[in-house]
Amino acid sequence: MTGQDLDELRARAAEGDHDAVDQLVELAGERGDLDELRRLADAGSGDAVDVLVELACEREDLDELRRLAAAGSSDAADVLAELIDDQNDGE
Repeated sequence: MTGQDLDELRARAAEGDHDAVDQLVELAGERGDLDELRRLADAGSGDAVDVLVELACEREDLDELRRLAAAGSSDAADVLAELIDDQNDGE
C-alpha cells in the first residue's frame, strides 16, 4: 500500500467511513504502528484500542497500558493488573 493509498484511507476515515477505519486499524496493527493506532483510538475506534492493548500486552508496555486504562479501557486495566501481579509473583 502506497503513502497515497494511506492518505486516501485516512481521508475516508475522517469523513466517517467505518470500513476505512477498520482497514487502517488492521494495517497499523500489522505494522505495529502505535502512533496511527493511538490517533484512531483517540478518534473513537474501539478496535484500535483493542489492538493497542494487545500490542502493549505483548511488549509488556506498562506505560501504554496505564495510558489506555486512564483513558477508560477496562481491558487495559485488567491486563495491567495481571502483568503487575505476575511481576510481583516473580520477585
